[in-house]
Amino acid sequence: MAKLVAIWLKRARRGPMDAVERAGAVAGRGLAGNADQGGHRQVTLLDVARWRDAERELGDEVDPRARRANLMTEGIDYRESRGKVLRIGGVRVRLLGETRPCGRMDEARAGLRRALEPDWRAGAHGELLDDGELAVGDLAAWDDETGLRD
Repeated sequence: MAKLVAIWLKRARRGPMDAVERAGAVAGRGLAGNADQGGHRQVTLLDVARWRDAERELGDEVDPRARRANLMTEGIDYRESRGKVLRIGGVRVRLLGETRPCGRMDEARAGLRRALEPDWRAGAHGELLDDGELAVGDLAAWDDETGLRD
């Protein structure tokens, strides 16, 4: 069964990623308390399996906070997920595209950027469709609703 395994909030641009057990989701904005609000990258998501693939390529364990994503799920494959809607607990996220790894990845671990490039390993980004609360342990599944916003 797919689930949410970690939540991180960024206090400020380029600031540290703080692990939290719960976060408020604000439709059309992002996670309450997160520095990034609005736009198409209201939330970023990372899958445990793709992260482990990158670690295997590096030959080293790396703290997933280095990816700087907001949500880490287990059992959700983000490859080719553009336009799909993911339900985490009672909150829906419309995925708008692949999150491409940037140079900050190599600041955390040399070679991490390259290791995250294939197969959507760096995850996806999207917009929040519902207000609600996300909590570590919430179940996650693809929703029946698909397609980009009108």
